[in-house]
Amino acid sequence: MTLRTPVQTRSKLPDVGTTIFTVIGQLSAEHNAINLSQGAPNFSCDAGLIAGVTRAMQEGHNQYAAMTGLRTLKERIADKIATLYGTRYDVDREVLITASASEGLYSAISGLVHPGDEVIYFEPSFDSYAPIVRLQGATPVAIKLTVPDFKVNWDEVSAAITSRTRMIIVNTPHNPSGQVFSKEDLAHLARLTSNTDIVILSDEVYEHVVFDGEPHHGMATHPELAQRSVIISSFGKTYHVTGWRVGYCVAPCELMEEICKVHQFLMFSADTPMQYAFAEHMNDPQTWLSLAPFYQRKRDLLQTLLAESPFRLLPSAGSFFLLADYSHFSDESDSELVKRLIVEYGVATIPLSAFYTDGTDNKLIRLSFAKDEATLRAGAQALCRVKPR
Repeated sequence: MTLRTPVQTRSKLPDVGTTIFTVIGQLSAEHNAINLSQGAPNFSCDAGLIAGVTRAMQEGHNQYAAMTGLRTLKERIADKIATLYGTRYDVDREVLITASASEGLYSAISGLVHPGDEVIYFEPSFDSYAPIVRLQGATPVAIKLTVPDFKVNWDEVSAAITSRTRMIIVNTPHNPSGQVFSKEDLAHLARLTSNTDIVILSDEVYEHVVFDGEPHHGMATHPELAQRSVIISSFGKTYHVTGWRVGYCVAPCELMEEICKVHQFLMFSADTPMQYAFAEHMNDPQTWLSLAPFYQRKRDLLQTLLAESPFRLLPSAGSFFLLADYSHFSDESDSELVKRLIVEYGVATIPLSAFYTDGTDNKLIRLSFAKDEATLRAGAQALCRVKPR
């Protein structure tokens, strides 16, 4: 029996309810389905990281860290970015450790976007962008990526920019499509935002998961864009510890000043022992340089295992994800197919329509290969048995 309140509520997000992710999670649990749906690893992190956190706790690092984060960790981040991408951020004024990449996204949007502003973003998209924008009294403006290559139509972006455009949110490598920005994309973005007050919010949590020997074309690789960009990244994605909820944010000092004003009242500081462990772990550059080949092997394995399946796989240039096309063998909606895969075949995936505010259905499902080999083999075996309907 639930407690009843006499208080009349007024929702700020009246159209947000139970999502397909919750439905899939519940149905998957009921049928004990193989999990190719969640973008979180099911394998252990480096034992040295756990030892580092334990050591930090035992040494008494259990109280609040500095508001912007442990300085040693921020130094490691600034050095890494300078080495990889060529932009040097000021450790004291331009680097912020956040309590997850999600908190970084919220703090950046809340700190920089005002009522009446417009924020351009691209769909399919991570599901938190538009709601966070709406919570600021601003208007999210969705532009659909082209299908099936999931590229940005920069002419559409140009047409969507108005005097009220305050921010453009980009995500590379992209969840859910697995596509990445090119140098040409950066040039287009720089041209469209030049001589404006538009901020770029760049979600780069998969920055170290770019495949086939290609570099990551993030905002810090482009001097002009770096000057107007807030870049968000994630220790959870890089080090297989998504449950630790620690990320980071870098931005020019004037932008960071506003972000920190929100962060200090939202979280004040991220978990202290984890910051000590990450700082120690980042002494070895291989901890991130080895990530792309590690996940590429998983991508390639899943592609090979699904070669005899009825699905047509789209290319994945980065991230943890592959998209699978079923339009040639079924007229089912992607949500219906996903539910059938769970109930009849015992494997969980995600319908791509869940990443569109209007539920656009391109007959595509998302598969996560951030799993151990046994899970990938079992999931692929189930998908290879799927019969047309």
